[in-house]
Amino acid sequence: MHVEHLLRLDRLDLALVWGDPALLGQEIGGVTATDLEDPARFLQAGEIVLSGLVWWTPDGDPAKTDRFVAALRGAGAVALLAGEETHGEVPGELVDACRRHRVVLLSVPAHTSFRAITEAVYLRQWGELSRRPTDHYALPENVRGELGRELERGASAGELLDRAFAHLGTPPCYLLTGSGRTVARTATAAELPAGRASERLRGSRGTTLRVEAEDSAFDAWHLHLPGEDQVPPRLLHEIAEILGRHRRRRDRRLAARVRAHEELTGLVGSAYPDVNAVENALRACGLPDTGPYTVVVAAPTRPEEASGCRAALTEALSHLDSVSFAVAPAGGETMAVIAHEGGAGGPLDARSGASPDTHPDGRPDRRAAAHPDGRPDRRAAPHAGGPLGSDPGGRPGEGLDVRAELAAVWPLLHASAPGAAPHAGVSETVAAPADLATALTQARYALAAARTSGPEDAGVAGVGDLSGLATLLAGIPHDVRTVYRHTVLGPLLPGGRAAHATLLDTLEVFLAHNCSWARTAEALHLHVNTVHYRIQRVEALTGRDLSRLDHKLDLRAALLCR
Repeated sequence: MHVEHLLRLDRLDLALVWGDPALLGQEIGGVTATDLEDPARFLQAGEIVLSGLVWWTPDGDPAKTDRFVAALRGAGAVALLAGEETHGEVPGELVDACRRHRVVLLSVPAHTSFRAITEAVYLRQWGELSRRPTDHYALPENVRGELGRELERGASAGELLDRAFAHLGTPPCYLLTGSGRTVARTATAAELPAGRASERLRGSRGTTLRVEAEDSAFDAWHLHLPGEDQVPPRLLHEIAEILGRHRRRRDRRLAARVRAHEELTGLVGSAYPDVNAVENALRACGLPDTGPYTVVVAAPTRPEEASGCRAALTEALSHLDSVSFAVAPAGGETMAVIAHEGGAGGPLDARSGASPDTHPDGRPDRRAAAHPDGRPDRRAAPHAGGPLGSDPGGRPGEGLDVRAELAAVWPLLHASAPGAAPHAGVSETVAAPADLATALTQARYALAAARTSGPEDAGVAGVGDLSGLATLLAGIPHDVRTVYRHTVLGPLLPGGRAAHATLLDTLEVFLAHNCSWARTAEALHLHVNTVHYRIQRVEALTGRDLSRLDHKLDLRAALLCR
């Protein structure tokens, strides 16, 4: 394992502070955690050093920092992993010292434990050892052979998990996604709500190993054992490799359906969708050709996160009961068409077109998942009752609030990939394929409202969240908003006289204080007469009369069109 491999482990969330490509290619021989000022006598060549920087103080001697890093260099350490929890950041003088002594420096965020880093290194080393040609395996020969045959047969993840751990007395073990959704669990493992599972993945208790596959932080699979030291690391890695092969086969099957999903979303998003073609596309995706439906549109908070948007939305929707869906990119966005349970096509598995009591590969997997609030997942057990939250006598799908369900799941996406979760907009429920285009328009307006929050607040908005002028205007194309802003506020905008910028600020505060002269003067620390004068100038330059409600709304709307 090389130093650069640590940066590729999304679950650790490490960041490179300093290091060149040659140094990042150094092999890691071990791990040592220390907060001694001079740790040289406890280090061995090739180790990475974990330090909480307790030894460092802002008002200390810079020479102490230099001695610490020089000791690492002298002992042959390949990298320093500095924790941010003690001081909130990596000190600048430590960065300078590492640059001088050519020691790679990585920052460790407060939410990543040193234990998680240590386990990641040693489990990776065990895995590399197990992949070398050898006649010795941690898994008994009969177990390995049976797992290989079960894999070829197409066994579910739950069946593989139970068989892999049976010779160890079947300890409780979970196969979890990055957002805490239970893919499978052994027969002895109790149901685990997604919120609690997410906490366990990021906690320091138990043993967690990521299953290697082409995935994202949102939908990555993790083997998690609540107990510690129950399974030898090498054996655990062999089981993870088998599950990785199962995951890759499953992903290849699902990839074959991508074209059908893209055709459906393309038809729904076209200017004049052909209803018959949409119905055929729904059937090709394994969705019912009668409603009710909901459309969700998601967009990344940052352009560089675009590739993970589809995985994030797919993972979020996989937490929902009683729905099937198709997801595909649509321009710079990702669109999902959701069919509520009860359409003519019957209840379907969200990803495969299978019935809800089957695993994506078509076999029962009743150990699979628990709903985020602890209820059994209806995709993982024989279906009983109507859709989530519905009245058995009511219209199918009426009781499922997709907006509320996704809002409950979104914090789990944030936890699995901090800062990378997308924004999403959710339409109202529509009754028929002919209404999907309308639902898409609604979802895009709701997405625009969701985008008014910053990356750290990325979340879900529904049409019902368009409850204010700001969220309503957010759905209007940017070019149109720009033209309106310049038309109404032209003389007051940047680029004009400096005094006009002051007038613009005064107008904004005046409207924010409900046109109260006294409160505006207090907020701006001005005399009331000065506020009167400035507002009169605003009226003269814009041609608006702020005693009229419609003119107040014009100016307020223009201020919001940014």
